[in-house]
Amino acid sequence: MTGPCADISFTGEDTMTHPTLSLEQLAGQRLMVGFDGIVFDSDLAYLIETLKVGGLILFRRNIGTPEEVRRLCQAAQAHAAACGQPPLLIGIDQEGGEVARLKEPFTEFSGQPAMKTEADVLHFARTCAAELRGVGINMNFSPVLDVAPLEIRSIMAGRSFGPDPMQVARMGETLIGCLQKNGVMAVAKHFPGIGRTCLDSHVDLPTLDASLDELEAFDLVPFRRAVAADVAGIMLSHIHYPQLDSRWPASLSPAIARTLLRDRCHYPGVVMTDDLDMGAIVRHFGFQKAIEQVLASDIDLALVCHRSEKIETAHGTLLSWLGASPEARRRGEVSVERILSLKRRYFQM
Repeated sequence: MTGPCADISFTGEDTMTHPTLSLEQLAGQRLMVGFDGIVFDSDLAYLIETLKVGGLILFRRNIGTPEEVRRLCQAAQAHAAACGQPPLLIGIDQEGGEVARLKEPFTEFSGQPAMKTEADVLHFARTCAAELRGVGINMNFSPVLDVAPLEIRSIMAGRSFGPDPMQVARMGETLIGCLQKNGVMAVAKHFPGIGRTCLDSHVDLPTLDASLDELEAFDLVPFRRAVAADVAGIMLSHIHYPQLDSRWPASLSPAIARTLLRDRCHYPGVVMTDDLDMGAIVRHFGFQKAIEQVLASDIDLALVCHRSEKIETAHGTLLSWLGASPEARRRGEVSVERILSLKRRYFQM
């Protein structure tokens, strides 16, 4: 192979199982990024070919007609394949209700609070999976597993399955199972739970001053069920839990991402941040420090949802860290292997 993709050696089932990845690929696979426009263009080609990103995130700014979405996703995947890259994770927030990027002519649902029975959940999941797969989207950032008490003005009241941890757990497990049975990766969010907060982390940094025992009895119940259901991914919240980590929010915390989620909850799958462009992060920690903490916490995927120079900054930081020592590279390879293992489950290679 010649040209800008010539250094890539990722070309088929055998190399998918036993890949030899460059540092640039190891860095890029840990980025899931947003972009502008509804067509495949030179900038999107650059993100895939030069930065070697592992995934893309679609927002309303990327959605045209179903055929336009299909062409966009197909072109992105074709370019990744032409460069010898692994298939792309292509994700979207399609919860229904308040958070749904796909509108008419796609089926519009009222959201999780309106799903009162498991039959409601199954209808949503089957329909959603069929429509997402039909246009080439393979990951849904759903379900919301935050438990929203009635006695407070929960930030998640309009997006949660409700105030009962066991009900949220049952409905979430059903949604995960149905999405994944129908070929769409589910992502449970927002670990370890933000239903008992009222401040929007898009704007600023909320705090939930709860003990581990309190979290175990309430907020963590649905996430433990999601782990048992083999959920494809778990998204960390931009919430500060001072009794678990005195300094860092969950999305940047070794104590939460590694000790709680990996070790205590025994989750072996892909762990990702929420969008690192959100106010909770940029107003309190800065983007560069956030990426450094993602690495320190062994978080697999960093989400950067707006197209800016931050994507290049993230890739450069990842690249420098991976090249700093054999131990850093080993840890990077372990994290990327979780991502590739997930891709092997969902893609024909």
